[in-house]
Amino acid sequence: MRLAATAVGYALLGFVRLLTGAQARWYGCPPKAEQRIYFANHQSHADLVLIWAALPQELRSITRPIAARDYWTASRLKQWITTEVFNAVYVERERKGDEDPLQPLIQALESGDSLILFPEGTRGFEEDPQAFKSGLYNLALRFPDVVLVPTWIHNVQRVMPKGEVVPVPVLCSVTFGEPVRLGADEPRADFLARARLAVMALRDI
Repeated sequence: MRLAATAVGYALLGFVRLLTGAQARWYGCPPKAEQRIYFANHQSHADLVLIWAALPQELRSITRPIAARDYWTASRLKQWITTEVFNAVYVERERKGDEDPLQPLIQALESGDSLILFPEGTRGFEEDPQAFKSGLYNLALRFPDVVLVPTWIHNVQRVMPKGEVVPVPVLCSVTFGEPVRLGADEPRADFLARARLAVMALRDI
Protein backbone atom coordinates (compact mmCIF):
# COMPACT_ATOMS: atom_id res chain seq x y z
CA MET A 1 0.00 0.00 0.00
CA ARG A 2 2.79 2.41 0.92
CA LEU A 3 4.65 1.66 -2.33
CA ALA A 4 1.47 2.26 -4.31
CA ALA A 5 0.89 5.58 -2.54
CA THR A 6 4.48 6.66 -3.25
CA ALA A 7 4.16 5.75 -6.92
CA VAL A 8 0.84 7.58 -7.26
CA GLY A 9 2.33 10.58 -5.44
CA TYR A 10 5.19 10.86 -7.91
CA ALA A 11 2.83 10.40 -10.85
CA LEU A 12 0.47 13.07 -9.50
CA LEU A 13 3.38 15.40 -8.81
CA GLY A 14 4.59 15.00 -12.40
CA PHE A 15 1.11 15.58 -13.79
CA VAL A 16 0.49 18.71 -11.72
CA ARG A 17 3.87 20.19 -12.62
CA LEU A 18 3.32 19.41 -16.31
CA LEU A 19 -0.17 20.94 -16.23
CA THR A 20 0.60 24.05 -14.17
CA GLY A 21 4.36 24.41 -13.76
CA ALA A 22 3.75 24.56 -9.99
CA GLN A 23 6.47 27.16 -9.58
CA ALA A 24 7.45 28.01 -6.00
CA ARG A 25 8.62 31.55 -5.24
CA TRP A 26 10.08 32.23 -1.82
CA TYR A 27 10.13 35.85 -0.59
CA GLY A 28 11.44 36.54 2.90
CA CYS A 29 10.91 32.90 3.80
CA PRO A 30 13.36 30.30 2.45
CA PRO A 31 12.27 26.66 2.36
CA LYS A 32 13.18 25.21 5.72
CA ALA A 33 12.29 22.02 7.56
CA GLU A 34 10.65 23.67 10.56
CA GLN A 35 7.09 23.42 11.80
CA ARG A 36 4.94 25.82 9.83
CA ILE A 37 1.38 26.72 8.91
CA TYR A 38 1.16 27.81 5.28
CA PHE A 39 -2.06 29.86 5.03
CA ALA A 40 -3.34 30.76 1.59
CA ASN A 41 -6.13 32.15 -0.56
CA HIS A 42 -8.72 29.58 -1.61
CA GLN A 43 -10.40 29.56 -5.03
CA SER A 44 -10.26 25.95 -6.18
CA HIS A 45 -10.36 22.36 -4.95
CA ALA A 46 -6.94 22.12 -6.62
CA ASP A 47 -5.39 24.62 -4.17
CA LEU A 48 -4.08 22.04 -1.71
CA VAL A 49 -2.64 19.97 -4.57
CA LEU A 50 -0.80 22.95 -6.05
CA ILE A 51 0.80 24.02 -2.75
CA TRP A 52 1.74 20.40 -2.04
CA ALA A 53 3.37 20.13 -5.47
CA ALA A 54 5.22 23.43 -5.08
CA LEU A 55 6.94 22.40 -1.85
CA PRO A 56 10.32 20.65 -2.06
CA GLN A 57 10.23 16.98 -1.11
CA GLU A 58 11.75 17.44 2.33
CA LEU A 59 8.96 19.87 3.24
CA ARG A 60 6.24 17.97 1.42
CA SER A 61 6.94 14.90 3.55
CA ILE A 62 6.26 16.78 6.81
CA THR A 63 3.39 19.00 5.63
CA ARG A 64 -0.26 17.97 5.76
CA PRO A 65 -3.00 19.81 3.85
CA ILE A 66 -6.35 20.50 5.47
CA ALA A 67 -9.15 18.86 3.48
CA ALA A 68 -12.93 19.19 3.78
CA ARG A 69 -14.15 15.75 4.82
CA ASP A 70 -17.45 15.88 2.91
CA TYR A 71 -15.75 16.65 -0.42
CA TRP A 72 -12.53 14.68 -0.19
CA THR A 73 -14.14 11.49 1.14
CA ALA A 74 -17.06 11.55 -1.33
CA SER A 75 -15.42 8.77 -3.37
CA ARG A 76 -13.03 5.97 -2.51
CA LEU A 77 -10.43 7.34 -4.94
CA LYS A 78 -10.44 10.86 -3.48
CA GLN A 79 -10.32 9.51 0.05
CA TRP A 80 -7.47 7.15 -0.78
CA ILE A 81 -5.42 9.91 -2.45
CA THR A 82 -5.95 12.44 0.34
CA THR A 83 -5.25 9.84 3.02
CA GLU A 84 -2.41 7.80 1.54
CA VAL A 85 -0.70 10.33 -0.76
CA PHE A 86 -1.31 13.72 0.90
CA ASN A 87 -1.70 12.48 4.49
CA ALA A 88 -4.42 15.12 4.76
CA VAL A 89 -6.09 16.30 7.94
CA TYR A 90 -9.85 16.05 7.47
CA VAL A 91 -12.08 18.75 8.91
CA GLU A 92 -15.84 19.19 9.08
CA ARG A 93 -17.08 22.30 7.34
CA GLU A 94 -20.08 22.53 9.66
CA ARG A 95 -19.80 22.33 13.41
CA LYS A 96 -21.50 19.33 14.98
CA GLY A 97 -22.66 19.71 18.57
CA ASP A 98 -19.90 20.54 21.04
CA GLU A 99 -17.19 19.13 18.78
CA ASP A 100 -14.21 21.47 18.27
CA PRO A 101 -13.60 21.68 14.49
CA LEU A 102 -9.96 22.59 15.16
CA GLN A 103 -9.24 19.41 17.13
CA PRO A 104 -7.79 17.46 14.16
CA LEU A 105 -5.48 20.41 13.40
CA ILE A 106 -4.44 20.68 17.05
CA GLN A 107 -3.58 16.99 17.13
CA ALA A 108 -1.51 17.30 13.95
CA LEU A 109 0.42 20.28 15.31
CA GLU A 110 0.97 18.54 18.64
CA SER A 111 2.48 15.66 16.64
CA GLY A 112 4.97 18.05 15.02
CA ASP A 113 3.37 18.24 11.58
CA SER A 114 3.23 21.35 9.41
CA LEU A 115 -0.11 22.32 7.85
CA ILE A 116 -1.56 23.88 4.69
CA LEU A 117 -4.55 25.94 5.80
CA PHE A 118 -7.17 28.03 4.00
CA PRO A 119 -8.42 30.58 6.56
CA GLU A 120 -11.39 31.61 4.42
CA GLY A 121 -12.92 28.24 5.20
CA THR A 122 -14.71 27.91 1.88
CA ARG A 123 -13.71 28.73 -1.68
CA GLY A 124 -14.18 32.28 -2.88
CA PHE A 125 -14.78 33.42 -6.44
CA GLU A 126 -13.69 37.06 -6.13
CA GLU A 127 -10.19 38.37 -6.75
CA ASP A 128 -9.71 39.27 -3.08
CA PRO A 129 -9.88 36.57 -0.41
CA GLN A 130 -12.92 36.48 1.83
CA ALA A 131 -12.55 37.53 5.48
CA PHE A 132 -10.47 35.03 7.43
CA LYS A 133 -12.22 32.91 10.02
CA SER A 134 -10.94 32.60 13.57
CA GLY A 135 -9.16 29.24 13.19
CA LEU A 136 -5.81 30.74 12.21
CA TYR A 137 -5.90 33.08 15.21
CA ASN A 138 -6.78 30.28 17.62
CA LEU A 139 -3.95 28.09 16.33
CA ALA A 140 -1.46 30.98 16.48
CA LEU A 141 -2.50 31.63 20.07
CA ARG A 142 -2.15 27.99 21.08
CA PHE A 143 1.08 27.27 19.14
CA PRO A 144 3.17 30.46 19.30
CA ASP A 145 6.35 28.71 18.10
CA VAL A 146 4.83 27.46 14.85
CA VAL A 147 5.91 29.69 11.94
CA LEU A 148 2.98 31.28 10.06
CA VAL A 149 3.75 31.66 6.35
CA PRO A 150 1.39 33.71 4.14
CA THR A 151 0.96 32.10 0.72
CA TRP A 152 -0.58 33.29 -2.52
CA ILE A 153 -1.70 30.86 -5.25
CA HIS A 154 -1.64 32.40 -8.72
CA ASN A 155 -4.01 31.29 -11.52
CA VAL A 156 -5.19 28.00 -10.06
CA GLN A 157 -8.86 28.94 -10.54
CA ARG A 158 -8.18 28.99 -14.31
CA VAL A 159 -6.90 25.40 -14.26
CA MET A 160 -10.31 24.08 -13.21
CA PRO A 161 -12.92 26.73 -14.08
CA LYS A 162 -16.22 26.51 -12.23
CA GLY A 163 -18.47 23.88 -13.78
CA GLU A 164 -15.66 22.18 -15.71
CA VAL A 165 -14.43 18.64 -15.08
CA VAL A 166 -11.37 18.63 -17.37
CA PRO A 167 -8.35 20.67 -16.19
CA VAL A 168 -6.89 23.28 -18.53
CA PRO A 169 -3.09 23.73 -18.81
CA VAL A 170 -2.28 27.11 -17.24
CA LEU A 171 1.01 28.32 -15.80
CA CYS A 172 0.57 28.68 -12.02
CA SER A 173 2.84 29.67 -9.18
CA VAL A 174 2.82 29.69 -5.41
CA THR A 175 4.43 32.61 -3.59
CA PHE A 176 5.53 32.16 0.02
CA GLY A 177 5.93 35.40 1.95
CA GLU A 178 7.57 36.66 5.10
CA PRO A 179 6.18 34.96 8.21
CA VAL A 180 3.76 36.83 10.46
CA ARG A 181 3.45 36.51 14.21
CA LEU A 182 0.59 37.08 16.60
CA GLY A 183 1.38 40.19 18.58
CA ALA A 184 1.19 40.29 22.35
CA ASP A 185 -2.45 40.96 23.29
CA GLU A 186 -3.29 41.58 19.62
CA PRO A 187 -7.08 41.45 19.11
CA ARG A 188 -8.35 38.59 17.00
CA ALA A 189 -9.95 40.82 14.36
CA ASP A 190 -6.75 42.87 13.96
CA PHE A 191 -4.58 39.78 13.56
CA LEU A 192 -6.90 38.16 11.02
CA ALA A 193 -7.11 41.36 8.97
CA ARG A 194 -3.31 41.70 9.04
CA ALA A 195 -2.83 38.05 8.03
CA ARG A 196 -5.25 38.47 5.12
CA LEU A 197 -3.38 41.57 3.93
CA ALA A 198 -0.09 39.67 4.16
CA VAL A 199 -1.51 37.06 1.76
CA MET A 200 -2.92 39.69 -0.60
CA ALA A 201 0.40 41.59 -0.65
CA LEU A 202 1.97 38.61 -2.43
CA ARG A 203 -0.43 38.84 -5.36
CA ASP A 204 1.61 41.38 -7.32
CA ILE A 205 5.11 40.12 -6.47
